[in-house]
Amino acid sequence: MNQLQDLVTGAAGSPWVYFALLGVCIVDAFFPPVPSESVIAALAAIGSSTGKPSVWLLILAAAVGAIIGDNLAYTIGRAIGTDRFAWMRKPKIRRAFDWARGMLDKRAALLVITGRYIPVGRIAVNMTAGATEYPRRKFVPLTVIGGVSWAVYSVAIASAFGRWLRDQPLLAAVIGIACAIVLGFLVDRIVRHFFPGTGEEESGDTRHDDSRREDEAGERAEARRGQGS
Repeated sequence: MNQLQDLVTGAAGSPWVYFALLGVCIVDAFFPPVPSESVIAALAAIGSSTGKPSVWLLILAAAVGAIIGDNLAYTIGRAIGTDRFAWMRKPKIRRAFDWARGMLDKRAALLVITGRYIPVGRIAVNMTAGATEYPRRKFVPLTVIGGVSWAVYSVAIASAFGRWLRDQPLLAAVIGIACAIVLGFLVDRIVRHFFPGTGEEESGDTRHDDSRREDEAGERAEARRGQGS
């Protein structure tokens, strides 16, 4: 066990870990299976208990990666829409996109910031914002606020466990990951409680409005393709 702990803490102390975290946070913004919260939790717990990696540099890498990733998701949504690939058409993902589309019309700023805290939610929000042509000049500052606050929150939670279990960094990392998963679930429940309408309980009018917005987005995409040809 001590050898495994030394191996893990040694790898976490490498300067390349910041670039790895940056890449994970970028990809996670538009590809759900990449677990950025778990990676941040593990590294932050180890960093606060051993001194490496630096928790401040972890916050910087996570924030920059989140901001870049969210804006890439916006660009992808603007270019291809929200139903091009098979994974986008899965019921859970589809409901998330429908929910994001409806909420962007009502509370766009709050949605972009809070959506950063929900793995599938942030993808749905950011890609839908692009597909519906939400103004980029408004979108970018919101991703900066959301990315920085999310990075600070994620690192701070895991760091608390790292300080508590200073002599057991591997255990601190495991507990930090578990805590990140539980808190992510709780944030998801809270957001859905205060902003209902995930696609399972929509009214006929809401479905009609969503369909109309999809048609309009499709027409805009066709127009852009026509201009490019």
